[in-house]
Amino acid sequence: MNCREAQRRLPGYLDGAIRVRDHADLRDHLASCGDCRRDLDRYRILAARLATVDRVAPPRDLAMKIRVRASQKPNAWWFVERLWSRIVLGTQNILQPLAVPATGGVLTAIAVFVFVTQSMIVGMPVGRAVADDLPLDLIQPAQLESLAPFPVPGTGDTDIRGSSSALLLEATLDAQGEVVDYKILSGPTDSMVRRQIDQVLLFSRFRPQFGFGRPMGGGRVLLNFNQVRVRG
Repeated sequence: MNCREAQRRLPGYLDGAIRVRDHADLRDHLASCGDCRRDLDRYRILAARLATVDRVAPPRDLAMKIRVRASQKPNAWWFVERLWSRIVLGTQNILQPLAVPATGGVLTAIAVFVFVTQSMIVGMPVGRAVADDLPLDLIQPAQLESLAPFPVPGTGDTDIRGSSSALLLEATLDAQGEVVDYKILSGPTDSMVRRQIDQVLLFSRFRPQFGFGRPMGGGRVLLNFNQVRVRG
């Protein structure tokens, strides 16, 4: 260690504020350097005299003066903060007048989306049905095309389409429009009626349910001996 390095470490040597390795190197240097020892003695005398000096109380308004001076000192980020505040204020002035029209536009878009979805996907017409109107729904329910004119015992008439009895059944169709199962919802359920219903459904024609232009299984047709209602 040379004298220049030793001079920087002399105050820390007295206070024990340097590393152990530096403390050992400085001690070895002081053993062979008289000039550095004299400087170390001066630091000791200075430290002893400073220890006897009375503590001076700071002025009462020192904290206030420091705050005032700090507030008067220009801030390096002052220009950036001012520019950011102006940008925020200008954005608010532009967007606030557009808030109500934007909200109305969003609500209108939602309403149009619900209308189109309900009309195209759900498969249920909106509003009053128009005669001879072709549905444009992507999912079209199954329908009855022609019902075989066989009598059904127990309905009170020999013509299934002219009966006034309450015989209601639900038929389930496959993708080819053939009945794969049916369920009597109301009316007679004896074996004779079931055999006659089997014969009627066998010779009747149904259109299967269509989804995106392709026939689908699982379509259901609701049949009444007074009228025929379709439920997809």
